[in-house]
Amino acid sequence: MNISHLSNLKGELTVPGDKSISHRSVMLGSLAEGTTEVTGFLQGADCLSSIACFEKMGIEIENNTATNTVKIHGRGLHGLTAPTDILDVGNSGTTTRLMSGILAAQPFSSKVDGDASIRKRPMGRIMTPLSQMGANFESLATDKCAPFIIHGQKLHGIEYMSPVASAQVKSAILLAGLYAEGPTTVTEPALSRNHTELMFEQFGVDIKISNIGKTTTVTPASNLRAQHIHVPGDISSAAYFIAAGLITPNSEITIKNVGINPTRDGILTVCKMMGADIALSNVKDDIGEPVADITVKTTALHGCLIEGDIIPKLIDEIPIIAVMAAFAEGTTTIKDAQELKVKESNRIDVMSTNLSAMGVDVEPTDDGMIIKGGKPLHGATVDSKLDHRIAMSFAIAGGLADGETNILGAECVNISYPSFYEDLANLNS
Repeated sequence: MNISHLSNLKGELTVPGDKSISHRSVMLGSLAEGTTEVTGFLQGADCLSSIACFEKMGIEIENNTATNTVKIHGRGLHGLTAPTDILDVGNSGTTTRLMSGILAAQPFSSKVDGDASIRKRPMGRIMTPLSQMGANFESLATDKCAPFIIHGQKLHGIEYMSPVASAQVKSAILLAGLYAEGPTTVTEPALSRNHTELMFEQFGVDIKISNIGKTTTVTPASNLRAQHIHVPGDISSAAYFIAAGLITPNSEITIKNVGINPTRDGILTVCKMMGADIALSNVKDDIGEPVADITVKTTALHGCLIEGDIIPKLIDEIPIIAVMAAFAEGTTTIKDAQELKVKESNRIDVMSTNLSAMGVDVEPTDDGMIIKGGKPLHGATVDSKLDHRIAMSFAIAGGLADGETNILGAECVNISYPSFYEDLANLNS
């Protein structure tokens, strides 16, 4: 796909619903008693994979794609039925890991598989703690990746010290903990996104949080109560327009109704560190999930150091932050982000290779990148590796480069943001 030149980006837009919350609404709605209605649901391929998997386990789900409203007719904690087919998670790591926590406690066996990318993503990080709880995994791959079979078992609670700050790992354990005998506790080295904990509280689960949010304990549940869930705009999707508004000359963009959960708002902190003209308005709380309108204006950015506990709050935004760094004056150093290696692609390598092809002075490191910004970019052919966040990042970079930029695998944005290119074009005057 050839990228159009960007200039004078003006206007307002609303980005699709939060991917993390959309996934969790399907799963907890399926386990609740009664009908859970979800508005603002993300119609991306990943979230549709979650719907398809739970439909295969006997859950009736109505998806109105015209209004982005989903009704999940829950059958209770013990209402899932054995799937008659493979649970195909597509490209979705969230579906794979979170659903595994639920499947580990079911009175049936399930085969889980996905696309070529999923077959490379590490699942040992959930297999280890879930196995400690009594789960029985039959790995069909030698490297603890998909495909695998989960033979449901009776589980017991554990106290788990997670070696990584990962909301997917934490959530898999907590979901298994709903079924376990005794309480289950997860402690992380840094605070990861807390959508599962917030939604547990909404559905009536007994959950306790301590250690500045790094330790979570769940008590086995007897039932979950169906809820109404409004999904705010995904800050990870908004990040591309935040960046575009900051680095495109003569631009001002307002992104409406964006989730600004403090475990997800690292991109806003980094923008301020880089000197961005960025403002929040209409801030409100939507059942534990704060939302706001975000307005950005063209700004001369400068480099900064990004490291430590902020990394889990912006791990999915690092590709577009790297693009911002390429247009900023001075050096931006990203550290402690080795988790980028096990996303849909090795994002350290892919971002470094593609930025370098466009003339950026970038040095990949074992846990991040060092980017010396401020040099003009030139067009190039860049390979997204079918990673949606890579493709969207280079749509912004390519739009501001001299010459033509062609993105291979550009259609992969359908994973999280099907209308991305259309929304970007609508702002481009």
